[in-house]
Amino acid sequence: MAIPNSPIIPIFLTLLASMAASHPIPSSQILLQCLSDHSSPSSSPISQLVFFPDNPSYSPVLNSYIRNLRFASPTTPNPLFIVAPTHVSHIQASIICCRIHGLEIRIRSGGHDYDGLSYVSDSPFVIVDMFNLRSVAVDIEDESAWVESGATLGEVYFKIAERSKIYGFPAGVCPTVGVGGHLSGAGYGNLMRKFGVSVDYVVDALIVDANGRVLDRESMGEDLFWAIRGGGGASFGIIVSWKFKLVPLPETVTVFRMEKTMEEGAVDILYKWQQIAHKIDENLFIRVVILPVNKKAKSTAKAKFVSLFLGNAEKLFALMSESFPELGVKAEDCKEMSWIESVLFWSNYPNGTSLNVLLERQPKSEKFLKKKSDYVQEPISKADLEGMMKKMMELKRPALTFNPYGGKMSQIPESETPFPHRAGNMYKIQYSVTWKEEGDEAAEQNLELIRELYEYMTPHVSKSPRSAYLNYRDVDLGVNGRNGNGSYEEASTWGRKYFKGNLERLVEVKTVADPDNFFRYEQSIPSVAFFKNQQSDSNGGAVNLKFAI
Repeated sequence: MAIPNSPIIPIFLTLLASMAASHPIPSSQILLQCLSDHSSPSSSPISQLVFFPDNPSYSPVLNSYIRNLRFASPTTPNPLFIVAPTHVSHIQASIICCRIHGLEIRIRSGGHDYDGLSYVSDSPFVIVDMFNLRSVAVDIEDESAWVESGATLGEVYFKIAERSKIYGFPAGVCPTVGVGGHLSGAGYGNLMRKFGVSVDYVVDALIVDANGRVLDRESMGEDLFWAIRGGGGASFGIIVSWKFKLVPLPETVTVFRMEKTMEEGAVDILYKWQQIAHKIDENLFIRVVILPVNKKAKSTAKAKFVSLFLGNAEKLFALMSESFPELGVKAEDCKEMSWIESVLFWSNYPNGTSLNVLLERQPKSEKFLKKKSDYVQEPISKADLEGMMKKMMELKRPALTFNPYGGKMSQIPESETPFPHRAGNMYKIQYSVTWKEEGDEAAEQNLELIRELYEYMTPHVSKSPRSAYLNYRDVDLGVNGRNGNGSYEEASTWGRKYFKGNLERLVEVKTVADPDNFFRYEQSIPSVAFFKNQQSDSNGGAVNLKFAI
């Protein structure tokens, strides 16, 4: 894919910072004129793609990709305007005008952003919403695809399946997730034990940097290319599109879904799952979802086992009978289908559903929600697993999802990409709580429930650091939570959890790529140069700062 021609824009970056600091928030007319001046005349008029609060389309556009209703309340800060670019020059213009006028940019490519950091800020801000940039160009001969950041995983899977029955892509199981955020945070799914995470297959990208330049892998350099593949692309620029390699898959895969309550031996079965799920054939992925079951007569908890096997039913049944007979999988439980049909199975669509549902960009429903994450490196004892399930019965709402590691995940070095969670992990935990009740009281009650379960699990998960997954954004991890200032002091808390020893290199890349810290949010990678300059200014030139991990 060729790099689009970009307009020549004479901007002096050091001047812009001082200009922006001294300027009040400009009128919509001034902002629209700026955007028009810096857009390519050959593109669609940007005025048709900019939504200010007085535009009837403003609220529908803003709300259409809010997936967590916690951030759709009347008290949630709203952007000064939204840009929905259809051309790279619209992105360039947005960056330039926000720099000139001192506005923050939030970049949204799908909305599956658990803590809303891609579309909420307490500072004056703008949303660049990528939903119009969603082309998917599959090249079977090259075994690759160029995909724009606003595409959903469902659209990607659909386009691959249109072209081939023997290729796929190792990414998430939820079709409405946006490609941009998914890949920049590493991306994983039920092919991870066989192939690794999504960014292990990214071979090129187009990014618009803080200077408004459009860069591909060659022109951005290997350090920046390394950083955006799992380090959070929104810290470094706006990623327009990605090129990734496809992976070969058998024409027939097999799935099963089983449930066991505590009374049916769920604790013993879960304990055995811990022993084998990360060691079993890398073609087999068995996820476990643990849920409290609230019944009038009696409360319990259950474990749901969902699998994908890259092979036929006969082989899967033989493998389960030998390695995991405790689950009690029968031959008739093993359902053969194509890989693309397994995508629908994992999304809980009924058998026979049309593949066209993968093109639907809206989830079945939005909810109030909170998520957290952990990594388990040593088996949890039976007694502690039973205690965990009883704790969930007590709390009634939070759920846990266990995703097994091993296989390819143990073969790639931690430093290969910013995503470091490879060898040594048995499985990852996702904590989840959802609710339907509106209001601050309901939110606080449910947030307290998931935080209590997270605290309860402390003895059983990774330590020094207690690690977390970047794509499960969690403002609880920072010292100052949602009020974090994006500084490197803040990053040394949450950053170690997300990136471990890769954090220092990410800070170095950020300091070179975006020294003025233009691309910033509560958990963005900090620029040391920016904070040194701030400290220097406040101390009359004295700087005594050191980034330590």
